Amino acid sequence: MNIDSITNGVVIDHITAGKGMRLYELLGLDELDCSIAIIKNVTSNKMGKKDIIKIDADIPVNLDVIGYVDPDVTVNIIKNGKLVDKHTIEIPELLTNVIKCKNPRCITSCEQELDHVFKLTDKQNKIYRCLYCEAQAK
Repeated sequence: MNIDSITNGVVIDHITAGKGMRLYELLGLDELDCSIAIIKNVTSNKMGKKDIIKIDADIPVNLDVIGYVDPDVTVNIIKNGKLVDKHTIEIPELLTNVIKCKNPRCITSCEQELDHVFKLTDKQNKIYRCLYCEAQAK
């Protein structure tokens, strides 16, 4: 398989195998008008298998979304064919408008313009709870 290198863009690397599509959806990459490669189950010496996402455009990516889905990911920024910046990701303490509260009694269910905010309550198990009703994120 041959996936071309990118000149200007973003490479999201070291994604746990199988989580690439979830990142694609939550980052809204389907709405972009550029080439995007999702490479699944790539052999990795460090991880066994991993996913990679290559975005052939210089766009900002939401690091909170990436940290929520897979905090061990690296985000590489490519300019003129060269790596210019490399971000290591950590699990975010707060998530704003990344996921929605599923509790039908939560204030976010009836107040449409209210942000959906979740707070990390258990870092080891990656458990988030709604800031308003304390429902656990699914």
